[in-house]
Amino acid sequence: MVSGELRDDIAARIKEEADIVQIIGECVELKRSGTRFLGLCPFHGEKTPSFSVHSGQQFFHCFGCGASGDVFTFMMKYHSLDFPEAIKSLAGRYHIEVPEPRRSKEDELRKKKRELLFSVNEKAATIFSQYLRESQGAKTAASYLHKRGVTEDILSRFRIGYAPSVEVEGWNYLGGKFSGAELKIAIEAGLLVEKEKGGTYDRFRDRIVFPISDISGRVCGFGGRIVGEGQPKYLNSPESPVFNKSKLLLGLYQQKEDIRRKNEAVLVEGNFDLISLVAGGCTNVVAPLGTALTREQLRLIKRFAERATLLFDGDVAGTQAAVRGVPFFLAEQLVGKVALLPDGHDPDTFIREKGLTALNQLLEQAETLPEFVLNRLIQEYGLTLDGKSRIVEELRPLIKAAVSPLQRSVFVSHFAEKLGMATEHLDGHLNSFPEKPVAPLTPAPPVKRARDERIVPLSMSQRQVVEFMILQPKYFSKLEDGGVRECLAGGVGEILFLQLKGLLAQNPLAEPEELLTVLSEGAERSLVAELLLRAPSRLHGGTGDNSPEECSDLLDYLQKYHLKKSSEELMERMQRAQQDGDLGLVQELMVKKIEITRKLHGEHL
Repeated sequence: MVSGELRDDIAARIKEEADIVQIIGECVELKRSGTRFLGLCPFHGEKTPSFSVHSGQQFFHCFGCGASGDVFTFMMKYHSLDFPEAIKSLAGRYHIEVPEPRRSKEDELRKKKRELLFSVNEKAATIFSQYLRESQGAKTAASYLHKRGVTEDILSRFRIGYAPSVEVEGWNYLGGKFSGAELKIAIEAGLLVEKEKGGTYDRFRDRIVFPISDISGRVCGFGGRIVGEGQPKYLNSPESPVFNKSKLLLGLYQQKEDIRRKNEAVLVEGNFDLISLVAGGCTNVVAPLGTALTREQLRLIKRFAERATLLFDGDVAGTQAAVRGVPFFLAEQLVGKVALLPDGHDPDTFIREKGLTALNQLLEQAETLPEFVLNRLIQEYGLTLDGKSRIVEELRPLIKAAVSPLQRSVFVSHFAEKLGMATEHLDGHLNSFPEKPVAPLTPAPPVKRARDERIVPLSMSQRQVVEFMILQPKYFSKLEDGGVRECLAGGVGEILFLQLKGLLAQNPLAEPEELLTVLSEGAERSLVAELLLRAPSRLHGGTGDNSPEECSDLLDYLQKYHLKKSSEELMERMQRAQQDGDLGLVQELMVKKIEITRKLHGEHL
């Protein structure tokens, strides 16, 4: 490997040579504005430029989403590279030599085999695609695709092809295109099957074929759907050194920029579900390859988006598939939602019959995955004593999958409220019940944790709220009624809110110091200790107590916070309605936004 010192030296040389404006300008249209350059941020959707590139200091910053960094950061984020890959890419561009690590003979052979597998798969993809476009033997397949609304643009984008039937081209049409070393590699790739008495025959016959690519666009394998009679209906390439279906997603290579721009991926189950949604205008969509969703696949999505919505059939199988995915979402700390289709519909039929606007409305109403699971368990078991016991048992793997104390604390508190249980009782049951055998998760590298777990830091305003909430617990109920939890959601403040709420439920006269008795070592305890150390006079009745006025000011702040949040949500809904051409809804939302704006300016406060 290249040593750290040498790598740092190479990185410094690259930064001296590289022109960040030129590098970013190849991906983003930039216009000079004084000493900087402005453009539309490639990392989130926006209509007004907020993406700033500074040539002198050699850095970029987006004032919309907060993305920021140097030329390496941009290459890694935009092109989904790791740091060594970014160095190698830029070094090649500026003719800076990067010493290659020494490889063993076995490593060289593995590398060569992978390159040959990619090459043979690429050749096969071209053959299948040309056959669909040019051969009379593909008329039935072409007609089938046309009836399903697959356009020329979709055929080209996904490189859809056709593997001819035995009746038209015989058993070894593809095999006849390879010889020598390529033939052996085609067998290893699963494109051809060896006969016991010698020779080969095609694995894919009379099938519409979808090349399956990695995020770099290299063809790893294929998925084929039967056109005529025959089983199985869907057939994938077998596992190979370059094809592992649990680590790939159909459509990710083609749709990754749409997913990045929307910061969300929509997951469907079938190849044609994906194709139909893209053809219908839903472009941030991917599909697993006929298997249950895996943690590795979510890890791929996480490179491009922070959210993913499962769009599944509303039958039992669809519900079970959503439930199985919850632990993986939690383990990867990816925000997951689920949208179930109406009875009798799959994604393909729904968008063809109802259209994009109806689909967007369905996705907008999607439930968060933990909420979805809990609601389904309540429907199944009810809220009797026995039902609650069974629900708690079913929730155990879900809670166990939470990888941070914050995540676990929020879930336990929320589930306890829904089940009508005290938070500490539910927590105790989850820790004491014998665990049911659970199928092991898909093998994955262990999650690396920082020495001190990172928790979302408090803003200045949030810190003032937290400080008052802790030091003046007698006003806790007023702050709670004012929506303080929502203001602190997702950070250390919410953990302290939940802990303080539990403490006051046991002892309404509890003093702030008692909070330290229920907090373990970590960021929350350190913050409380610091506040107690800095504010002794407020704790012990110091002169000039103005806490009623301060509480009133904070309640005003919370009210404005919620109004601003509502205003932002309305603006997002207005933009979607405008894109969908729903002018009536735009007008209705505009009236609501004007009313909120008036309240924010104090006209009705």
